[in-house]
Amino acid sequence: MNQDYIKPDNWSIIEEGFDASSVKSSESLFSIGNGAMGQRANFEETYSGETFQGSYIAGIYYPDKTKVGWWKNGYPKYFAKVLNAPNWIGIDVEINEENLDLNTCTEVRNFRRELYMKEGWYNRSFEATLKNGTEIAVNIRRFLSLDLDEVGIIKYEITPLNKDAKIVYRPYVDAGVTNEDANWEEKFWEPLEVKKGTNEAFVTAQTFKTHFKVTTFMHNTILANGENVNISPSTIDSTADKVQFTYGTIIAKGQTSSIQKIGGYTVSLNHDNTLAAAEKCIKTALNLGYNTLLQNQIDAWAKIWEMSDITIDGDVKAQQGIRFNIFQLNQTYLGKDSRLNIGPKGFTGEKYGGSTYWDTEAYCIPFYMATKDQQVARNLLTYRFNQLDKAIENAQNNLGFKDGAALYPMVTMNGEECHNEWEITHEEIHRNGAIAFAIFNYNRFTGDYSYIPEKGLEVLIGIARFWHQRASFSKDKNQYVILGVTGPNEYENNINNNFYTNYIAKWCIDYTEEQIKKVAAEYPADHKRILEKVNLAAAEIQAWKKVADNMYFPKSEELGVYLQQDGFLDKDLVPVKDLDKSQRPINQKWSWDRVLRSPYIKQADVLQCFYFFEDHFSKEELKRNFEFYESFTVHESSLSPCVHSIQAAHLDKMDMAYTFYLRTSRLDLDDYNKEVEEGCHITSMAGTWMSIVEGFGGMRVKNDQLHFSPKIPKEWKGYSFKINFRNQILKVSVNHDETTFTVDGDQDLTIVVNGNPVIASKFVQIN
Repeated sequence: MNQDYIKPDNWSIIEEGFDASSVKSSESLFSIGNGAMGQRANFEETYSGETFQGSYIAGIYYPDKTKVGWWKNGYPKYFAKVLNAPNWIGIDVEINEENLDLNTCTEVRNFRRELYMKEGWYNRSFEATLKNGTEIAVNIRRFLSLDLDEVGIIKYEITPLNKDAKIVYRPYVDAGVTNEDANWEEKFWEPLEVKKGTNEAFVTAQTFKTHFKVTTFMHNTILANGENVNISPSTIDSTADKVQFTYGTIIAKGQTSSIQKIGGYTVSLNHDNTLAAAEKCIKTALNLGYNTLLQNQIDAWAKIWEMSDITIDGDVKAQQGIRFNIFQLNQTYLGKDSRLNIGPKGFTGEKYGGSTYWDTEAYCIPFYMATKDQQVARNLLTYRFNQLDKAIENAQNNLGFKDGAALYPMVTMNGEECHNEWEITHEEIHRNGAIAFAIFNYNRFTGDYSYIPEKGLEVLIGIARFWHQRASFSKDKNQYVILGVTGPNEYENNINNNFYTNYIAKWCIDYTEEQIKKVAAEYPADHKRILEKVNLAAAEIQAWKKVADNMYFPKSEELGVYLQQDGFLDKDLVPVKDLDKSQRPINQKWSWDRVLRSPYIKQADVLQCFYFFEDHFSKEELKRNFEFYESFTVHESSLSPCVHSIQAAHLDKMDMAYTFYLRTSRLDLDDYNKEVEEGCHITSMAGTWMSIVEGFGGMRVKNDQLHFSPKIPKEWKGYSFKINFRNQILKVSVNHDETTFTVDGDQDLTIVVNGNPVIASKFVQIN
């Protein structure tokens, strides 16, 4: 834990007291989004202190030219940037001829932020004394509509406390923005058109290179004590990429002046005429009005929480943590559009670039499958199918593979590889396995096999071809090996025979062969179509199987553990507990050379294999490998604590499981990795959900049935969650005395609890 200023609360994220040193962290933590767009919790008014301005639009990106000191053949030509979008939230404020700026105020009192997750809105309030002696109270509420997902609303209220005040509002829209992480400090937006109305303005701009067209819009209403004063701007200033209105008002001491600002984006991904679409958005929002828009927001979030909420009784910080994670996941992705995916920072920052990592398949799909309609998870799989041709091009053009072998990108926006660290881009190839595993996992959970003959089998064949070509035969070992890789543990680069990579490669080939046979037997027309399309013959499948059946797996017979890679035991095996705390985190304190030579593990690697393929190993094998590798794991990846929490719970190490749960659930709230100001770790948040449902709840899917082995941390009185399993809603409630299972509907559901079959109906209690 590196910060502790967020107040514990069951439903809200709360900050009290103004501290300039925490502004950037809070901008991340209080971010809001609606699946189509999002923004950091930047102040609407001028702020001259340190800040990280950021607004983002789903699916809009820029191919920033790769910048490296030494170009290597095969490097991706660009690094796809999540673009800082034009700013529509800005409202410069002047009070009695002085600019409002919390960084320069004489005093700031009663400062409070609240992100009310239950209803999906963000509120900021404070009292301030300006240098001119004017004292004011300010309250701002902002939300991004779930129903009208191109629209956001701000209600900005000012009450003078010690004298009458002349208040000037200067709302604006501005396309002259830049990215924090631009490689070449170039602008990404080209202004095209500015349009001004009485109280509304539009700036249309397009991205250089990718030519996404975006109209950023605003409409302003000035109110006094809640009543529209029907005034127009006194001046309108505009440039090629910015429009700013000026409204002057006079308000008596104790009375309240306010501006309501409607803003947002319409994009060429969805509209041929983005300007006309923006005008329609404003009209629709005005017809509904602020109160109706807010009530619709409350209702929409109530529907989301009805299915996805997890309750924890007796531990407020744990409860706050899981709801924060669930809230951010739903703000980032709602599954409406198969062209979109789940970026590692969502709408909270720019780090990492790209909209898709293997995190989606490994961690996020289980959450979306279980808390939403199965179509949402199917859309995530379809996203990868639609990019199969690009994955084949990636393997061919960057690595020299042939005959339809597919390597999915480490990071992507449109299917092209856009990650530019060689040891990750071309060596962390295990991501291919996660994509295949997601297809298996989707079928296992939903029972929907149709995806495989329709789309999934082509993906599996491309991946199997890659593994066949990537493996090489070792005469010394008389087995197939996979050389020069980076496993999930990114603190090891260019190593040979990473156990997880070798294992998932074998599994992918075996699983693909099984599905080819199944599709041939049950969907012969699809089988014929696919094999002709990809030009696959029986001899090639036999060649794959030769590799899979003779894959090498490094192992220590003495220790009874699989080795993370060849030579792992040659390291100086000093456990983490004996590492001086002043040396942590090692990725910020040590040279990369020292990190690579150490035994320290960034995240689950061998244990990632045990997580995916738990049924392939005995519990005793898991115990030996867990105890060995956990002792060297520094958990400096956001993806690490959740897997360890799940496995610790499975091994009845409940204190450890609880500690890991708190770390994963409060990773950003408590800033464990000292980097939350760069944005929240969105994709790892799904791991928090898994830590409870799969860890403490022990949920597994075996033989088309839900299995549970419920446990409860001693720190909790009880917890509950819901699962949408094959269109049946099951609620699981656990306390120290009993577990209850409740089915929503009249149809019974057969489940297995602690190894015993149970018929779950309206209410089933297990003592």
